[in-house]
Amino acid sequence: MLYYFHKLFDINLLHYISVRAGIAFFISFCLTMFLMPKYIRWAKAKKANQPINKWVKAHEGKQFTPTMGGAVFIVATVISSLFTANLSNIYVIGGLLTLIGFAAVGMKDDLGKILSGDNLEGLSAKGKMALLIVISAVISSLLVFASNMPTTFYVPFLKTPLFDMGYWSIAFWVLVFIASSNAVNLTDGLDGLATVPTIIGLFTLGIFVYMSGHAIMANYLLLPNIKGVGEVVIVAAALSGGLLGFLWYNSYPAEIFMGDTGSLAIGAFLGYMAILAKSEVLLVLIGIVFVIETLSVILQVGSYKLRKKRVFLMAPIHHHFEMKGWAESKIIVRFWMIAFIANLLALITLKIR
Repeated sequence: MLYYFHKLFDINLLHYISVRAGIAFFISFCLTMFLMPKYIRWAKAKKANQPINKWVKAHEGKQFTPTMGGAVFIVATVISSLFTANLSNIYVIGGLLTLIGFAAVGMKDDLGKILSGDNLEGLSAKGKMALLIVISAVISSLLVFASNMPTTFYVPFLKTPLFDMGYWSIAFWVLVFIASSNAVNLTDGLDGLATVPTIIGLFTLGIFVYMSGHAIMANYLLLPNIKGVGEVVIVAAALSGGLLGFLWYNSYPAEIFMGDTGSLAIGAFLGYMAILAKSEVLLVLIGIVFVIETLSVILQVGSYKLRKKRVFLMAPIHHHFEMKGWAESKIIVRFWMIAFIANLLALITLKIR
């Protein structure tokens, strides 16, 4: 809406992405802060509680904490984006489809767990994966066939792409979507653990995407210039605002969990931003906390299958530290620190090419 005010009434201030991104952030933040208490009361009344893994004794007090709070900040993000972004921009459309599509799959999974009262219920692993792959393939195809998105493959520190993936980029981007969404989903096991690294990652990727959409900046930093892609920064800012509002209620001790509804959506959107920024490889550093959590699960499962021995006391790795006696708040803050440092390093790569 604000974008069209600029067009209709020649309000030059609203032409700037930075201005509309700031407005989007505050609209989403305020909406989340307003809606979340109402949702928490409703969820408690309906007993929409997160089923808790009973073998983690420290989590026994969380069994009555409501879940699916991700639906609130996703709704706030979408509403805020509708007010502030250029809705004819194909990259904005792709970003909103990513959030809504992955949130819908997560919500279906969450509802199954809530109704059954079992954290292992919900969508079957195969069914869930199939839905995520279909949504990822649709969005990836949209980028290939309906936008100016280059299909070239970039790596950090090199000025030019290594090669052109062509239509194989669809398969590669599907992999990015699936990996990033499930990595955040695995990380979302402690209060606020996934939220802050996501906000930090969105800030970093937002800078990369904005620079790619700016012809002069892209040329100066030797980034691929993709016309129109900078508009997605507004959606990223809206999501950051929603997540900050959610953190008010999700910080330790949490009053609400985001559930798969939120974790799958924000993970997929991080992947989407990395694709737009041509920083799919750099996403490993930007999302280092999510990578560590995922690798800990892979190592644990692989080691047990091959050697019948566990590498960690429990996986994902944040549970390992809990079992060692670390306070939950200490684990969370230390992981936030790792995310912050890793993203600073990622930003440094902007100039090292």
